[in-house]
Amino acid sequence: MLGRLKKMTSQLTQPVSYQLVLTETLIDLNSFIGQAIKLTYTGQIFCLHCNKKTKKSFNQGACYGCFIHLAQCDLCMLKPETCHYAKGTCREPNWAQEFCFQPHIVYLANASALKVGITRKTQIPTRWIDQGASQALPILQASSRYISGLAEIALAQHVSDKTNWQQMLKNVPFALDLKAEALRLLTLVHSELTQIRQQFGEHSLLLLEKEPVVSLDFPVTVYPSKVKSFNLDKVPEVSGILQGIKGQYLLLDAGVINLRKFSGYEVEFKVVEEKP
Repeated sequence: MLGRLKKMTSQLTQPVSYQLVLTETLIDLNSFIGQAIKLTYTGQIFCLHCNKKTKKSFNQGACYGCFIHLAQCDLCMLKPETCHYAKGTCREPNWAQEFCFQPHIVYLANASALKVGITRKTQIPTRWIDQGASQALPILQASSRYISGLAEIALAQHVSDKTNWQQMLKNVPFALDLKAEALRLLTLVHSELTQIRQQFGEHSLLLLEKEPVVSLDFPVTVYPSKVKSFNLDKVPEVSGILQGIKGQYLLLDAGVINLRKFSGYEVEFKVVEEKP
């Protein structure tokens, strides 16, 4: 099967169900766990936004032209508190109105350890799956991406806002009492959250008290003791026994590969041997 890589699609089942995306073709990956697979990079890269052939991929799938022109490639997508729209410098204000001015969730997750994060409400639980979180809990709902970023900044003074991807791939972290952690952290940032509401309105940031803790189970049979990462730019052929899938990573007996990193790369996918 030949096609252009996109980030894997997934569904919150027990365990999580994954599909490899090659252009518009979806391949059920869970059924291949325990089998030998091979990914071969053809040397061609195509922009996920304009479909043009490009020598290099930027921002997980953009050509350089799209990277410097599209608002969705701006730094504020990673750091919403730097929002260009709020500063009056957004390159695509119409796109921002649709993308950024919709409900966003501030959440706690347990991936490599406790962390805080944000995502569009419509991206739950996909965001948690992509991060490889074993537990997640929504704690606040913001009326815009910018406001969710301000809340995240306040919380990040007391808890990490990053995932250690290598640690995440090694094992399942110890279960945490996310409800208790949420109460502790929200108490610590009460004054900062109050200031946000005073500036943007009482309904700009809503406390989510009744949301349940979500547990996620990933289809992994063997976790790596040491994490060796494949790079298609250096080694165009990746092969091995598929031992699991977590986050956006394939876990092979020979190493791991982050498929999202190589979005837009044209690859051939093969099953080398059938399951006995």
